[in-house]
Amino acid sequence: MYDPKSKHAEDFINHEEILETLSYAEANKTNAELIDEIIAKARLKKGLSHRDASVLLACELEDRNQEIYALAKQIKQEFYGNRIVMFAPLYLSNYCVNGCTYCPYHLKNKHIARKKLTQEEIRNEVIALQDMGHKRLALETGEDPVNNPIEYVLESIKTIYSIKHKNGAIRRVNVNIAATTVENYRRLKEAGIGTYILFQETYHKESYEKLHPTGPKHNYNYHTEAMDRAMEGGIDDVGCGVLFGLELYRYEFAGLLMHAEHLEAVYGVGPHTISVPRLKKADDIDPDAFDNGIDDDTFAKIVACIRVAVPYTGMIISTRESQKCRERVLELGISQISGGSKTSVGGYADGTLEEDDVTEQFDVSDTRTLDEVVRWLMENGHIPSFCTACYREGRTGDRFMTLCKNGQILNCCHPNALMTLKEYLMDYASPETRAIGEKLIAEEMEKVTNPKVKEIAKQNLIDIENGKRDFRF
Repeated sequence: MYDPKSKHAEDFINHEEILETLSYAEANKTNAELIDEIIAKARLKKGLSHRDASVLLACELEDRNQEIYALAKQIKQEFYGNRIVMFAPLYLSNYCVNGCTYCPYHLKNKHIARKKLTQEEIRNEVIALQDMGHKRLALETGEDPVNNPIEYVLESIKTIYSIKHKNGAIRRVNVNIAATTVENYRRLKEAGIGTYILFQETYHKESYEKLHPTGPKHNYNYHTEAMDRAMEGGIDDVGCGVLFGLELYRYEFAGLLMHAEHLEAVYGVGPHTISVPRLKKADDIDPDAFDNGIDDDTFAKIVACIRVAVPYTGMIISTRESQKCRERVLELGISQISGGSKTSVGGYADGTLEEDDVTEQFDVSDTRTLDEVVRWLMENGHIPSFCTACYREGRTGDRFMTLCKNGQILNCCHPNALMTLKEYLMDYASPETRAIGEKLIAEEMEKVTNPKVKEIAKQNLIDIENGKRDFRF
């Protein structure tokens, strides 16, 4: 029986409920009256249940689909504006004891180069990232209790935060590591992490166990209940996601929303972020070997329906996706993207690695530099944001969600985005990018309606131009 308040994985991600939901959605995919009712409910911007959202995802009425896309764009704009938060992944180690069949880091892969960064190598990576202009990182590492114990992760976080190079500083470290204990989550919280991110990969338990045949990740319940332990450990910003392509996308969509409902029901705080990676080619992984790949049109609709169903959540897309694909879904709900990313261990400081030293987790589709991505975003009407103010001002968990759901977060986010963009333009941008950015900032400042906020932001922008850094609301 489906019970979002239960802390047992098979209660809040209930297989029978998902199958019933998919049958209901299939039966109503052309039910114009019901679809109109659900769209009307979505216009209230309070979110949708997994069942209602699944009907929209299955909808085959083209005029209603266009309404869904238009509503997704509207909700994205009202909750997050035209800001796009920038980040980069930082791979610490690709040692892993799991047997995941879709990941080249699996234990049986004997020809991928295994590497673990020393603290000095981490320092070099961080300096390289700071020289690009990044302020926010997502820490990645394989699961290996010997090579990558929690002590190594904690020491690495301390190293990252300690590095101040020129005007560079990493102001937020999000962490994407394997499911762990309440005590270890507590230690991560004490280390000052931002969001704890963990992808479910697939919510279909039988498929999950086949895709993870060996290693600690084989334990479906322990993995699926990780967010509960993270919350109990004091981490109130958690990020969910699935790897689309492993299982039927409608099943994953329903499971993902059920997980969001569970977190809301138990902790009063849904996922801070939802990621939507798709299975991509990697060292010894052929995505065509999996039967559930999705095309770009289906992917765009998934993004739109998540935005409509979970209006408050941040949505993340990585450089797995091409420039063309990213451009499309930015309009439909994505609010965070990576730029200038490397998915190899040591990829930033080392530059081009020798073929025998390749440590990439997956092939990167968008290979542009951070400066090129920033310029492209601005040319398309977006504000690239390097802001981390909410985390450092204590606007996390239910405090962030309350502001977001009430539409008040923009009063902080918009000026903070402009100030951090100004920092980037002054310190790292090419002349062409800086010219475009200065014009954008001037135009966006005219949209700030709160007189006090506008006055403070104007002065801060002047101070940044004169060499001061790290202003925030």
